[in-house]
Amino acid sequence: MILVKNVEVYSPKYIGKKDVLISNGKITLIEEKVEIFNSKIKVIDGNKRKMVPGFIDQHVHITGGGGEGSFKTRAPEITLSKLTQAGITTVVGLLGTDGTTRSVENLVAKAKALNEEGITAYAITSSYGYPPITITGSVKKDIVFIEEIIGSKIAISDHRSSSLTNDELSRLASDVRVAAMLSGKAGIVVAHMGNGKRGLKPITEVINNTDIPIKTIRPTHVNRKKELLMEGFEYAKLGGFIDLTCGIYEDLSPGKVIQNAEKEGVPLENITISSDGYGSWSRYDDKGNIIEIGVSQVSSLYKEFLTMIGKLNFDFEKALKFITSNVAKALDLYPQKGAIKENSDADILLLDDDNNIQTVIANGKLMIHEGKTLVKGTYE
Repeated sequence: MILVKNVEVYSPKYIGKKDVLISNGKITLIEEKVEIFNSKIKVIDGNKRKMVPGFIDQHVHITGGGGEGSFKTRAPEITLSKLTQAGITTVVGLLGTDGTTRSVENLVAKAKALNEEGITAYAITSSYGYPPITITGSVKKDIVFIEEIIGSKIAISDHRSSSLTNDELSRLASDVRVAAMLSGKAGIVVAHMGNGKRGLKPITEVINNTDIPIKTIRPTHVNRKKELLMEGFEYAKLGGFIDLTCGIYEDLSPGKVIQNAEKEGVPLENITISSDGYGSWSRYDDKGNIIEIGVSQVSSLYKEFLTMIGKLNFDFEKALKFITSNVAKALDLYPQKGAIKENSDADILLLDDDNNIQTVIANGKLMIHEGKTLVKGTYE
């Protein structure tokens, strides 16, 4: 058991200074005062600390991305402490361009490893290509029978995609939708959006011409260029979720995009932010040759949050939602995740007056305390 006393609690809505008792991986009590009734309870002084929900990063290449510049450009697997040091207590892993030397089997095994090491990890089956690569031979069966898998991935409007037809996208989305109904999962199609000429049109055409709910298909990287972003705004106004990627371009940073979205009347609850961590970023010349490549970091999620509340003057509660409660609701995990509430999972961060991460608790276990990493990955 852990008792955090006299801490300013953001659920992410501010609910005041409280005592918070954690037991069996859950938040058990949130009261004005909780008495210490057993010497085995670890007591943490929350004075001059803010308690916030653990961050949820729904787009991380946990087995490493890259590979677009030959084998030497394959990014390594992520380690546990890279996630916890960035305040991430729940992660969704997925593949990228490389569904050939990387496999869904490897992805799920890594998600299981992260779960064993102490955080919560989910996975998205398939990759950029179509037909989808799976474990069972079926997207539907992967989602229904494999605990960690909550959806499928595809690339759209990208020179690295399979240029799938609208009928193929419809069939994929339908399979994911039905699998979600059967398994009680979110059932999402993560649509990697590229710089292609068609933009969001393949998705909007499928939504307009079928009965597939708009929240099934989730465009990500929509802030990679202004034209795509404007289409994304319209998609969100219709009820769809759009995901913004950290570290793409300064003028299209998630914080600045959200400020513009609010002016345009976009419902902010339909916007989430993710890091694209451990995926490669690349730039090409006008002939399609790669000229620069690098690896994204999961720490960009936390850095964007700091930028939003610091340089962009976001209200603390408001900025917090895009990496906690908004994501949890989009993944059908709220209030189990993304909240400081009684009976929620004990995924908790304690921030100091300068909003530095001092303590990380994942599923009720202390991972980082007073800035010191207590739990590392098996091979760290």
